Amino acid sequence: MRYLVISDLHGNWEALSAVLRDAIDQYDQVLCCGDIVGYGADPNPVTEWVRKNAAAVIRGNHDRACATLTGIEWFNPLAQAATRWTHRALSDENRAWLSELPHGPAQVEDFQMVHGSPVDEDEYLVSLHEAREAFGFTEQHLTFFGHTHIQGGFEQRQNRTMQWNPADLRFPRMVDDVASYLVNPGSVGQPRDKDRRAGYALFDRASRTLELRRISYDIMTAQHKIVDAGLPEPLAVRLGFGC
Repeated sequence: MRYLVISDLHGNWEALSAVLRDAIDQYDQVLCCGDIVGYGADPNPVTEWVRKNAAAVIRGNHDRACATLTGIEWFNPLAQAATRWTHRALSDENRAWLSELPHGPAQVEDFQMVHGSPVDEDEYLVSLHEAREAFGFTEQHLTFFGHTHIQGGFEQRQNRTMQWNPADLRFPRMVDDVASYLVNPGSVGQPRDKDRRAGYALFDRASRTLELRRISYDIMTAQHKIVDAGLPEPLAVRLGFGC
C-alpha cells in the first residue's frame, strides 16, 4: 500500500490542490494527521475533500476548537478570531463531522498517526529532548505526527536520537525496523519552517520507503480569499513567508 500522508491543511484549498496534483498516481490511500481547518478561508471544501478521500483521519486541536469552540482561550488572538470565523463558516454537517473525529494515536497497518505526540495530542515535538521522551510512548517503529508545521522528524537508533533536516537527506529514504521514527510530513496549508511551499509525505509500505516533498502553490489566491472573507490580514501575510 502506498500512502499520501498530510497534516495541518488549515482550510487552504489552493495548497491542498497543489499537493494532489503533485502526488497524482503515486498513492493508494490518504492519511490525515489533523488540523483540517483553521486560519484558511476554505474550511468546507477542504473538510469535504478529506471526508470523502481519507482512509484514516485524526483530529487536531484546531479541528476540535473550530467545531466546538472548546479550548480557544489557549489560542492567541489571531487564532481565536480565525476559530470563531471558521466555526460560523462551517456547514452543520462538516462541523458535526469534525467534532466527532477521534484523537490519536491511530493504528494503520504496522505504523501509527498522532497529531501532536504519542503522549498528548496538543504537545509540540520540536526538540531532541521532547522527541526522546515521545519515543518512550510510541507503540510502533514509525509514527507520523503534525502540529508543529515543520517538516522533518526524528530517528532513534541504538539509543541515539537524531533530528532530521529534510534539506540534508536524500529521498526516497528507507525506514527499517531496527530504528524508530517520528516523522512530520509538514504542513499542507500553513508551513512554519520558513519554506512557504506546501509539505507532504509519501510512504510505500511494501518497500518501506519514505519521501518528504514540497510543492509551490497559488499563495496569492489563498491570501486574497483570507482577506476577502474578513479574516485577520496577518493570516494572509504569513503564508508568503512560511512562518
